[in-house]
Amino acid sequence: MEKLQKIQGIFAQFSRLNILVVGDVMLDDYVVGTASRLSPEAPVPVVDVEKRYVRLGGAANVALNLKALGATPILCSVIGQNEKDKLFLQTMQEADLPTNGIVQSPDRKITVKHRVLANNVQLLRLDDEQRNALSEQDRQTLMGKIAQLVDEKQINAILIEDYDKGVIDAIFIDEIVKVANAKHIPITVDPKKKNFQHYHHATIFKPNFKELKEGLNVVDLQINDNAFVSKIEDFMQQKQHKMLLLTLSENGVMIIENTNKGLKIEQIPAHRRHIADVSGAGDTVLSVATLCLTAQISPKEVAEWSNLAGGIVCEYAGVVAIDKDRFYKELVNLYSI
Repeated sequence: MEKLQKIQGIFAQFSRLNILVVGDVMLDDYVVGTASRLSPEAPVPVVDVEKRYVRLGGAANVALNLKALGATPILCSVIGQNEKDKLFLQTMQEADLPTNGIVQSPDRKITVKHRVLANNVQLLRLDDEQRNALSEQDRQTLMGKIAQLVDEKQINAILIEDYDKGVIDAIFIDEIVKVANAKHIPITVDPKKKNFQHYHHATIFKPNFKELKEGLNVVDLQINDNAFVSKIEDFMQQKQHKMLLLTLSENGVMIIENTNKGLKIEQIPAHRRHIADVSGAGDTVLSVATLCLTAQISPKEVAEWSNLAGGIVCEYAGVVAIDKDRFYKELVNLYSI
């Protein structure tokens, strides 16, 4: 009963949280149908289209996950001014997400990922995107919006979702950290290789294992190696990260806490599931970890909750946000309440 009340209390806390989400946003365009024959023109499937729809992706999917759990996400990014960018804003409004953190620039265009799915399998993805860094003017405009939102709102955490599409760079990271530190706001980060070494002072730093090896430039790094702990400890001390949440695919997650007595490491195994699509699972993991962090539960529980949530969304085709009711029920089962 005590554990059940704790879960209920944490879910109630979620609804009182304001999370600033900063990073690369996308529009996911899905073409869905069936395939039962090969084309006579080339050895590729012919898809009979049944439906087509768009979803919010990238940092916007993080915002959807936060909203699905009851929190208030405020999404901050830079997009363009063409028809796809307008569709993105329209889709945000339909999802009841505030758009006051979005900057529109004539020099940008939103990333659009076109996915073709047939028989519940993704056959093809086409990316239409712009990956160069923001102009100085666009970065300053975005930082101005972020500083204003931090001043005006009670922001409980800043979540950085980096997809290496140009919104995040070293200068931007430094500015975000200054804003957050001035207000004592925790920062959580989902990094990519380009900016991996630029991040510092993150409360939670969440790479997957491939990103970790690339970011540390140690391609043969293995979790069971003696060098693993030493490498991670040096990295976390140098960058002043408090926790590293390492996602390990079918092996679950590992939470590594940087303490005065050295690293404290806990590995949480994955739950057995029928995996349909891993797209967007990392978004869900960091969303849940950020909410759990602000709800002040233990690092091990942060890992357990986010690991469970990431597994749930993998059972659905396409990028989807976490289902709050299902997540709650599986948490209850996890703790055998």
